[in-house]
Amino acid sequence: MKCGSAAVPVYRMESEGRVRFVIAYYRDGKRLRQVFQTLEAAKKEAQLVAQRIQSGMQQMTDMKPHDREIYLTARNMADEAGLPLVSAMEDYLRARKTAGTESLASMAAEYSKHFGNVTRRATVPEVVAQILESRKQDGSGKRHLSQLRSVLNRFASAHPGQILDISSSDIDVWLRVLNVSPSSRNSMLLYVNILFSFALEQNYLPGGKPIASSQLRKVKVKTGDIEIFTAAEFRKVIHAAPIHLIPLLSISAFAGIRAAELSRLTWTAVDLDRRLIEIRADQAKTASRRLVPITDNLAAWLQLLPRKGRVVASSEFIKEATALARALGIEWPRNVLRHSFISYRISKVKSADQVALEAGNSPSIIFKHYRELVTEEQADEWFEILPKAGQWQNTFEYDRRTRTVTLPETGEA
Repeated sequence: MKCGSAAVPVYRMESEGRVRFVIAYYRDGKRLRQVFQTLEAAKKEAQLVAQRIQSGMQQMTDMKPHDREIYLTARNMADEAGLPLVSAMEDYLRARKTAGTESLASMAAEYSKHFGNVTRRATVPEVVAQILESRKQDGSGKRHLSQLRSVLNRFASAHPGQILDISSSDIDVWLRVLNVSPSSRNSMLLYVNILFSFALEQNYLPGGKPIASSQLRKVKVKTGDIEIFTAAEFRKVIHAAPIHLIPLLSISAFAGIRAAELSRLTWTAVDLDRRLIEIRADQAKTASRRLVPITDNLAAWLQLLPRKGRVVASSEFIKEATALARALGIEWPRNVLRHSFISYRISKVKSADQVALEAGNSPSIIFKHYRELVTEEQADEWFEILPKAGQWQNTFEYDRRTRTVTLPETGEA
């Protein structure tokens, strides 16, 4: 509202869905603001304030021509930008304070260069929800989705703000305070990197510069000695196993299929005529299809089994198998059956590349960790383990609460 050369602007603002009208003006060197519920009330007060300001200005010496020209020029520039002159000056002074001696135009150009293609803003929880829905629509495996959801929801809970504001140091601090193993930490970093790559694709992050997660390195994972079963130890375990444990034990030991992969298999994947087990891409840890050969002794274990439905019908079977080993006085190290297969297989075929293809691993890992662990004679003994007489009549009692096995001959262990 104007009165002579005095003007008091009226602003419209929204807060929590309610519209308010604000007038702003200076008095005695201080900026004052008043808020009104209606536009009419705001205009009425603005007119009164403008009149009071004009009345006070008339008692003062009028502006010099040069000062008035500067004022009018500044006012016209603010009007062209659609900003009140006072607001424009406030924004400028804040920017000037932030920039220091740097050119504001240069800083704005640099900002546009890096962030000009950020067309949308989103919080971390919003992007997490979008990537989970996207991966579900794209047909990602249940296990992958479950792990992705678990890690990213934890990350979103710790970082509820804009994903554009997350730095590599923020991610690093989050990973460190989790206090997880090095391998788990690397896995979680991988999932966070998937999130930030998705955000980049969706234009939530600027192109032309590394995403925050990619600037972090994986931590070194210390690898201990590979522990395997001797042929005598495993023969003792599998010869005491009842029929429902045979698929888990024999395929893990003589084909080296991971427990997680084996849990996804049905018997349609096992082709005894072609002597192959097919691991589809959506079942494999590496998301790559592979064919695993069925050795002669594995065929002997599988051919008399009822091959319908899931290969391993229950997740409890691995617990029963380890309890059986304890009942027999045999330790069950982590991944012992897969480690045993790879160790004996490379000694048998003498090719890290071939074993890597069969096991779904890299040749470098096979060569580094499994080469020369066993002799060829020991490998022959491993792949000659066959069902014993009366094998299919084996029984035991398993207590799920205590995770112990009672054997008919020896009693509870």
